Amino acid sequence: MNVTNENHENPADHQYIVSIDDVTNELMACTCPHHVHRNAFCKHMAAVETATDDGTLNAFPSEDEDEPDNCDCDGLGDFPCWPCVQTGQKELPN
Repeated sequence: MNVTNENHENPADHQYIVSIDDVTNELMACTCPHHVHRNAFCKHMAAVETATDDGTLNAFPSEDEDEPDNCDCDGLGDFPCWPCVQTGQKELPN
């Protein structure tokens, strides 16, 4: 799957290919420097993992969206639950 980082001045210089296993649909690799040199899960792989069926990604979800169905923030005080952090509804405190 092709991924372009549109945040750069010249997005064409920041196009990468994320490989997906045809059998398991698991993410395998990315051609970006972070993955190539560190063999680490990168933001491009995360984007592919969270893309919608039509290939788009809502990288900055609206703050008006409801909490996820599996929200478990009650009783955690000011600390958010993982589903809310994962969906971008809340951020982990420093």
